[in-house]
Amino acid sequence: MAGAVPSQSPLRADARRNSQQIRSAAIGAFQGEGLTVPLEEVAKAAGVSKATIFNRFGGRIGLIEAVIEEVVASELFAVIDRARTVDDDGERIAYYLTAIRDLQYRQPAFNDVLLQTYPHSQQLMEICRVGSEANEELIAAARTSGALRPEFTADDLHALVLDNALALKHGKRPSRDDYDRRTMYLLDGIRGPSSASGGH
Repeated sequence: MAGAVPSQSPLRADARRNSQQIRSAAIGAFQGEGLTVPLEEVAKAAGVSKATIFNRFGGRIGLIEAVIEEVVASELFAVIDRARTVDDDGERIAYYLTAIRDLQYRQPAFNDVLLQTYPHSQQLMEICRVGSEANEELIAAARTSGALRPEFTADDLHALVLDNALALKHGKRPSRDDYDRRTMYLLDGIRGPSSASGGH
């Protein structure tokens, strides 16, 4: 019996090591290619079999939920929190929209979240809920102050963000300079007469 414990400990250590390798590989793959990246690529990067991913995480949804905090949620929530600290309504919207579009450009996984590519993931749907509430809150404040055009709504912002997600996921990726220039065009188009950032 004394030999039983040593023989089991390496297995537990291997399982922990495999899980960490899979997590690290998944974070890199999801950030680089989005949540739809083939699991075979994740397994290869982790040095394990695809079956091991299913054994450890139950499949794609379980793996996504295990790492989505590091991949998307923490950065998105930081953007929302930072936006709420900006006093000027026009500057707040400019920061928020610019930061969201930046996140869309840099993190393909964020676009998969926005498009609700995996609606069975409770964590992904919760991220969408938090984002939608932030959109409504920030747009309402900016409209009230005149920092946005009065007819511009949270639904309009949602549609613009989703259109951008679809374009980045399925269309030709623009250069960063072109992308940032178009962000400025978008901001100019939605600013209201009282926006502190709207002058030229």
